[in-house]
Amino acid sequence: MRQHSGPRMTLEDLALLSRRDRVRVALLLVALIVAVAWAAVQFMQPAPPRRIVLASGPESGLYHAFAQRYKARLARDGVTIVERMTDGAAQNLALLHDGNAGVDVAFTQGGAVAPVPEGVVMIASLYYEPLWIFYRAPQPLTQLAQLQGKRIAVGVSGSGTQAMALRLLTANGLTAGGSANAGTTIVAIGGDDAFNALHSGEVDAVLFVGGVQTPIVDKALRDPAVSLMNLERADAYPRRFPYLSRLNLPQGTIDFGLDVPHEDVKIIGTKAMLAARADLHPALITLLIDAAHDIHSGQGIFEAAGEFPSVTPVDLPVSGDAERHVRFGPSLLHRYLPFWVATVLERTIVLIVPLLVVLVPLVNHLPQFLRWRIRKRIFRWYGELVLLERDIRTHNNPPPLAQWQADLDRIERAVGNIRTPASFASEAYTLREHVALVRRELAARIEASAASGV
Repeated sequence: MRQHSGPRMTLEDLALLSRRDRVRVALLLVALIVAVAWAAVQFMQPAPPRRIVLASGPESGLYHAFAQRYKARLARDGVTIVERMTDGAAQNLALLHDGNAGVDVAFTQGGAVAPVPEGVVMIASLYYEPLWIFYRAPQPLTQLAQLQGKRIAVGVSGSGTQAMALRLLTANGLTAGGSANAGTTIVAIGGDDAFNALHSGEVDAVLFVGGVQTPIVDKALRDPAVSLMNLERADAYPRRFPYLSRLNLPQGTIDFGLDVPHEDVKIIGTKAMLAARADLHPALITLLIDAAHDIHSGQGIFEAAGEFPSVTPVDLPVSGDAERHVRFGPSLLHRYLPFWVATVLERTIVLIVPLLVVLVPLVNHLPQFLRWRIRKRIFRWYGELVLLERDIRTHNNPPPLAQWQADLDRIERAVGNIRTPASFASEAYTLREHVALVRRELAARIEASAASGV
């Protein structure tokens, strides 16, 4: 047979509770809901902003061209990118590091600055950026050290080209204080100015860092008046500088008809990166990763299909949100719903789930709590009634009959005023029967006292 643990509370029974009990129950529920909602809000991310600032690079550079593509891609999801053109990768990292600069995201490259600024993370690496060393000399040059005594254009201040070039030239003793620096001149110009200076003989070599699609790089590769250095010690540089990679440009890769380059060329390069402030909203990080996949996942001159975007560390710490997104992919909501709909639903779930975790057990246990409250009203009088009954049976003469009578009347009045739900009526009637039983015992004791003349 089915066992019943006791009377069950109904809505009608709840209505019969005293006003004080109903207020207590309501206050308990409200307090729990507010507490859980407050705790959930503390751990819930704010809504992602609809506008972010992206630091790119010079107008003639590849970073600026990619910024336009990112702007168009994120506009599809309702996020506006405001581009801020700069001098290059090193300046971009400085802007990210400066919390008052207003820059949220930036293009940069490995080796742009040292040490790595705090509060800046890599969202993903995007493609290889080779170091292109173009020169004019009667004999082929195969080592940076062979630029001793020459005039070298290393890019403008704030550019990633200058930051990397100076570091590598220093390693070869070609900057101030170096053993091989005699007569070497470092010229801080870049882009078209550097290329024109190379043509006019104002400088002997120029260093560019950028993708093969960079207009000035493509222009220099096709110019028969300048030569591209085939770096003999290309394998050694990544051992000294972990953010560098050894790259190979096979003969004819750029142009089969013009045979550009006319031989296999060994070069070194770093990786372009999409970097951000460490506090960038996780939803925007996943959106930028998806955009990077659309833009950079194809095969390139140096890149294999699907090699980028990558979260393999270069020289910036990798965003944990970016790493999780690349490893596990988008969430179920983001796979099937528009970006902003999925984002709102995720925030709603974060708020509702903790409420359900608390409220469902609470609602399940509420009847037990209410039953305990009602039984407490009934059972509290049993204690006084038992003591009174024991006193009536065992008290020696002279018995305090008037006091017993007053106590029993008080208990009986209190029991008669107890309001209980219909489902607890039997327990209330049982209490009244026990009161009547004690009254009969008191009447018997009164009669016995009268008969004995006490």
